[in-house]
Amino acid sequence: MTVRNILISLFLAVVISSVFPGNIYPDADSIQVNDSINKKIYEISNNIINSVDSGFFVADEQNAQIIGMLDSLVAFKFFKNTTFTTDTTVLNVYNFPPDSVPVYSDSVLQARIERLNKTTPIELIFNRQVKNYINTYSIKRRELTSKVLGLSEVYFPLFEEQLDRFNMPLELKYLAVVESALNPTANSRAGAKGLWQFMYRTGKVYGLKANSLVDDRFDPYKSTIAACKHLQDLYDIYGNWSLALAAYNSGAGNVNKAIRRAGGVKSYWAVWPYLPRETRGYVPAFISVIYLMNHPAEHNLYPVEPAFLFEVIDTVTVSDVLSFNQITEMLHIPMEELKFLNPAYKTGIIPSTKDKKYTLRLPHEYVGAFIDNEQKLYAYKTKKGIDREKLLAEIKKAKERNIHIVRYGENLGLIAKKYRCSVRNLKSWNNLRGNTIYPGQKLVIFAPGYVSSKKSSTTKPTNIKNRDEKYHVVKNGENLGLIAKKYKCSVSDLKKWNNLKSNTIHPNQKLLVYAPKSEAKESKITLSNKVDTDYVYHTIRKGDTLWDIAKLYNGVTVEQIKKLNNIKNSKKIKPGQKIKVTVKG
Repeated sequence: MTVRNILISLFLAVVISSVFPGNIYPDADSIQVNDSINKKIYEISNNIINSVDSGFFVADEQNAQIIGMLDSLVAFKFFKNTTFTTDTTVLNVYNFPPDSVPVYSDSVLQARIERLNKTTPIELIFNRQVKNYINTYSIKRRELTSKVLGLSEVYFPLFEEQLDRFNMPLELKYLAVVESALNPTANSRAGAKGLWQFMYRTGKVYGLKANSLVDDRFDPYKSTIAACKHLQDLYDIYGNWSLALAAYNSGAGNVNKAIRRAGGVKSYWAVWPYLPRETRGYVPAFISVIYLMNHPAEHNLYPVEPAFLFEVIDTVTVSDVLSFNQITEMLHIPMEELKFLNPAYKTGIIPSTKDKKYTLRLPHEYVGAFIDNEQKLYAYKTKKGIDREKLLAEIKKAKERNIHIVRYGENLGLIAKKYRCSVRNLKSWNNLRGNTIYPGQKLVIFAPGYVSSKKSSTTKPTNIKNRDEKYHVVKNGENLGLIAKKYKCSVSDLKKWNNLKSNTIHPNQKLLVYAPKSEAKESKITLSNKVDTDYVYHTIRKGDTLWDIAKLYNGVTVEQIKKLNNIKNSKKIKPGQKIKVTVKG
């Protein structure tokens, strides 16, 4: 890091972090931006981009993930048709011809974004990258953007409710557009899934469970709560929403590295040149989405509504194993509606048991029929012969399913020997015609007698009989050695459990640990370290209610919490207050 680069980064941070002082435009769509500071910021941010480009930045190419998610809506099943389904005579306030594609000058776009910037704590600026994405959404992929507008009518109310509950900027709802284009079944090549594109390990940290039958990352409600917690944790680290967004995309480690290379300056546009290439377009895409979702009519864009828009959706508890096929045949609910409302059930099987119950979302008009026929549903045999016994067999088979990632030097013979099966089995399970496989390829393996090395050696310590899984929040001054000593494990264990390539960790980072059961139980993620033998202390966040808190703990009721903490009035709890909650094994 040269002195010159440090001085440049500091200068950029001072200039760019300014919140666009200047005129309050009476008619932002028609005036020319004449504020010299605004022009200077626009020029500087573009100069940063130009200096780093070296010919490799093109929005569509560099950010294939963002564009790919938008393109996933091409094959998305849950739309009535590909034409406008909204009454454009009401929404077309500018009387544009149907095929008109309005284009605006930079000054008009900048003025509109300037007005939006005054209404949010998230820094919004206009530059060439932002303009590139505005063009992508409003010109190159107009029809898909119209579908996003339609899906926003389904998901934005849920996002807003949870963001408000966590006292976070409501504009963060637009992040899901960048992440998944509001496709609830989105699945990236890297393995991120759902509306908020959680990777498996990050999802697990925030309570999202995944197995062969159910993946909470696809659950709109659960994944939204997890996204709020994750974003809040990142904001607590950086104190800057733009950096928090960058960390959401690339990981805190990459953002920390970029900050160090920028001389320690915590300003997004100062660290921008040092971020991974695939992350540099992330915040500009986010800004462009905020702009377009607030100005669709100006671009002659209108929502293409999903086939299923429900005024009221209810949730019912499923007490026994059940399939979508049984529900559709007996209650006559369209299969596509069930899938749209319940994307977490990957195979259409709800594996409820007496000990572990799952929920099902239904349009309100079907809830009565479900309740009246619940026991008959569990016993119902479909036309294809699907009944409770077959479902139980499918669940057992799913639990025996392993995924093997092919390594260099491996062949089908070696893999078959490892899993105690035949090459013919491997080829049948994976629809392989020949014996050719390649490194990184994923193979499905059904081997009930095999314990995967991932579960036995990578995820947990050698002896886990007396250990509990939990998460440790790194404090200032801590290192892997101190944490390993605290939990009576090795540094090597910690690195394996958390896929750490080096010993570098940072404050507020969450580490998966397996602590001896004899240790006092601690809370996960949002809980303090101070615990009693039979209780954890929950720190109340703004917007929490006792009912919300009770839902986080298995078998705990509001009345139990009130009695344990001598709370007479549930409305008198306050943020920052610590309350005892019973820990049930």
